[in-house]
Amino acid sequence: MTNTILKASQLCKYFGGVRAVDDFSYTLEAGKLVGLIGPNGAGKSTLFNLLSGAVKPTKGSIEIAGAALTGKRPDEFSRKGVARTFQNIRLFKGLTVYENVLAGFHQSSDLSLFRGVFGSPSYRQSEQAIKAKAEDLLQSFGLYERRNEQAIHLSYGDQRRLEIVRAMATDPQILFLDEPAAGMNSYEGQQLVQLIRRVWEENRLTVFLIEHDMDVVMKLCEEILVLDYGKLIFRGTPQEVRESSVVREAYLGGDTDA
Repeated sequence: MTNTILKASQLCKYFGGVRAVDDFSYTLEAGKLVGLIGPNGAGKSTLFNLLSGAVKPTKGSIEIAGAALTGKRPDEFSRKGVARTFQNIRLFKGLTVYENVLAGFHQSSDLSLFRGVFGSPSYRQSEQAIKAKAEDLLQSFGLYERRNEQAIHLSYGDQRRLEIVRAMATDPQILFLDEPAAGMNSYEGQQLVQLIRRVWEENRLTVFLIEHDMDVVMKLCEEILVLDYGKLIFRGTPQEVRESSVVREAYLGGDTDA
């Protein structure tokens, strides 16, 4: 029996007369590592934003872990275990590396203002547990030695890693990665592939990523979805995608991304 973590049914998103996403249906099993690709203008960014809760659909439905979330706010997606990164890095660059990670933990914690103001023992215990988990994550991602530096002073690649750490701090069931290799050189891209694979394997996460770097997608993903003109035109393994004439034809056209 399969364990469905995400179910999209007949999703559509229209911008005026443009159908950025057109009748998309897909069932994502828990623990999978899936990539979304397609030519420029295919609607990839719009679909990614729909599935992660950043954009509301014109039609169709979305379920996360059995809960109907169609049209819900991003924070409601987050409470159901959805976390994401962004193509344009969105860190608190004036805060330290450590403080950025703590911000992720507090988003998902149950620490109340009342307990904090009065310094209850349970609050202090929870705070200590969060700090310990934050340090473990920073160690795991190779950022512990830089924990007291402001995020703005990190290299581009380290800022990308920090954004993934902060997303992981929310204890997600599904991690959405929006072009994680964007702006990276070949070496940084290879390091990222290893990091994402380790995060996926060690945490038994479901990972859904959109990425233009085909080398990254082919090396990472178990399954690849191909979108063109807002429609899902192919899904399969990396090898099946390589050999598909449908995919090759789709990549011959398109000029702008949706």
